[in-house]
Amino acid sequence: MRVVAPKPFTFEAGERAVLLLHGFTGNTADVRMLGRFLQDKGYTCHAPQYKGHGVPPEELVHTGPEDWWQDVMDGYQFLKERGYEQIAVAGLSLGGVFSLKLGYTVPVKGIIPMCAPMYIKSEETMYQGVLAYARKYKQFEGKSEEQIEREIEEFKKTPMKTLKALQNLIAEVRDHVDMIYTPTFVVQARHDEMINTDSANIIYNGVESDHKQIKWYENSTHVITLDKERDQLHQDVYEFLETLDW
Repeated sequence: MRVVAPKPFTFEAGERAVLLLHGFTGNTADVRMLGRFLQDKGYTCHAPQYKGHGVPPEELVHTGPEDWWQDVMDGYQFLKERGYEQIAVAGLSLGGVFSLKLGYTVPVKGIIPMCAPMYIKSEETMYQGVLAYARKYKQFEGKSEEQIEREIEEFKKTPMKTLKALQNLIAEVRDHVDMIYTPTFVVQARHDEMINTDSANIIYNGVESDHKQIKWYENSTHVITLDKERDQLHQDVYEFLETLDW
């Protein structure tokens, strides 16, 4: 079976642009529905795909946060070069961390971190997540369980420097949240199984903007953009964007 890898997308509409950022081990499919919804509402949306994502897991381990941050900045520049002067950013999980980093690095109109971690998980927990991703990807490729187990054992021999670098990135952004003066809408799933949900309070309390809000989605898990309350999330994101000073 040939796997079609997710790719970056650009949905053109009006002059207001939204940069959409996926999470660690995720891909642009995680923010695609949100992008289509916002396009229908007149917003141009662009989502970069991070290096090493949406491809075999063996490629993921040779990339790291510096590569992915470059992809985020390239996505921002992509919109700028096409004449979009006014850009907001929404990101899921690691994408939410990057959305906050953008907030104190370049001019953005608004920031929407969704289920963004501010607590450092142990490397072991993160590593188990990578192994789960690797197994899922290989199943998606249609490989037999026997072959998958063989490849996973081989995969475990590869050193993963990425996880330490990820921890450092999260700590760095957490230390700089109080440098954000941009309007911010903090989105958090109540049943988030991947991160410490108090992260949402840290972001909300740390951001210095007077124009900020937080919303808890009572029936959602970590990948909130694809979960049962996604329609409500789409509407809430749109309504927040409409309050910005474009």
